[in-house]
Amino acid sequence: MAIEIERKFLVTTDAWRAAAQKVMPMAQGYLNDLAAMDTGAMKASVRVRIAGDEAFLNLKSRELGHTRQEFDYPIPVDDARALLALSVGGLVDKRRHYVEFEGHLWEVDEFLGDNAGLVVAEIELDAADEAFTKPGWIGAEVTDEARYYNLALASRPYSEWTHRERTP
Repeated sequence: MAIEIERKFLVTTDAWRAAAQKVMPMAQGYLNDLAAMDTGAMKASVRVRIAGDEAFLNLKSRELGHTRQEFDYPIPVDDARALLALSVGGLVDKRRHYVEFEGHLWEVDEFLGDNAGLVVAEIELDAADEAFTKPGWIGAEVTDEARYYNLALASRPYSEWTHRERTP
């Protein structure tokens, strides 16, 4: 079983841009929606993602927090395009920037379209208690706030959030 240990933070400045080593355009959609997860009708999100010239089918358990089961399978890009057409809710378009900082890889997601204006950074860890140093451009942790999950952004994009919701 694959376990993902990931922490998610808001990004407060553009200082990370100078350190970005690579950028990857991504489009993703979900074959189930947030309501199916919230009601317990489904216990995992089912995501289709096209990242550059590769595509993946991903299943992630519904636990809130930094540790979840995750399964990721490569699929043909043409299949991914067909599956994206079946997505529930909107597509999530973003640019993922890869930034190395003090021995860890940070993935900075700059959202586009209906989620434009939202920038979050994620770090994957080998253990839940693994120590890491936060770069100066990292703000509030939002790991436990479901509205920042991509599944939630597909159902209710950042452009629809109130000012209060945009404040962690």
